[in-house]
Amino acid sequence: MALLPLLDNLLAYPPQTVPGNAVFMVSTPDSVPQALLHNLKHNKVLHERNFLLTVRTGEVPYVAENERLTITELNLRFTRITADYGFKESPGMGNIMKAARLQGCELALMETSFFLSRDSLHIAGNTPESHMNRWRSRFFKWLYKNSTPVTDYYRIPGNRVVEMGSQLDF
Repeated sequence: MALLPLLDNLLAYPPQTVPGNAVFMVSTPDSVPQALLHNLKHNKVLHERNFLLTVRTGEVPYVAENERLTITELNLRFTRITADYGFKESPGMGNIMKAARLQGCELALMETSFFLSRDSLHIAGNTPESHMNRWRSRFFKWLYKNSTPVTDYYRIPGNRVVEMGSQLDF
């Protein structure tokens, strides 16, 4: 879903607003984060300030601190933050938020809620329509289940995270 039409719709028809900041992580900057859609659908609220965070890893080993963040105001309630890192660097949410504060964003780690999408995989029966046979699908599910959680990778405090999930059928 395209981001800008949704943001225009939210300004025209605003949902209930709650105080505070919300960070929605999104891999594609111009698309709507799934966690935002789930939050609007199920909780029917929007925070006063919402940040759409994309973290990109480049093909260089390091990115200079002064080139790390790009911050774009999208409207009164939404700001896009893009954080660029080199392949030898480990992004941490504390460092990202500190860099954002230096550029004028009022973000404090312990005053911000992080909304993350979490998908669970469901493997359908071994049918001719299935593109993966049973051992491949089980192996993929095992790899997915044992991957590093986003909260650990970005060092986000667990008491600040809200995970919104959906089920993916294979």
